[in-house]
Amino acid sequence: MREFILISNHGRTKGDWRDLMAAGRMDIVAHSVISALFLSNAIRSDVLLHIILNGPPDPPKHIEITYEEGLPISKKDVGNLIRSTLWKYKPKKKVKAFPGVYVEKKSFRKLVEEKLDGEIYYLDKRGEDISKIKFGENPIFVIGDHEGIPKQELRFLKKNAKAISIGPNMYFTSQCISFLNIYLDRYFSKR
Repeated sequence: MREFILISNHGRTKGDWRDLMAAGRMDIVAHSVISALFLSNAIRSDVLLHIILNGPPDPPKHIEITYEEGLPISKKDVGNLIRSTLWKYKPKKKVKAFPGVYVEKKSFRKLVEEKLDGEIYYLDKRGEDISKIKFGENPIFVIGDHEGIPKQELRFLKKNAKAISIGPNMYFTSQCISFLNIYLDRYFSKR
């Protein structure tokens, strides 16, 4: 199982929005969900996506999405799935909002601390070239939104994760996730 941890610096933490862009660039989150979970005619069963929302009014919120039978997701309606998930949040509980979709109050750092026994990478164009990395079966990738990974979280990652590069350019968040999925599909098919 591969995991992606997406940090949304301003993603709205309550479902009281309709416009993805005006809700703290939730359009980036929606595109990332599509890139992480969808194939042309299927949903990936080998991906766990974590979304950390740090916007108002009640940050942070952690949404977890993975394939489960009955997952009510379509590429056309990812925004409504996220919005509906946020409405189901309950304080001090991890709530199963839908099959394969959970929401809770959890910070980025707490989530990463729970994963420290795993193989954690973060994207940085100055990191080690991805082609030189020997991946295990369950890699975890940390990706920032259009503003990147916040400085205090980046300092934490530098001590606890490995910086890798997928190239010299800055790419959209969703493009990075698509690239990583395609790269890992090919990488694991050759083993």
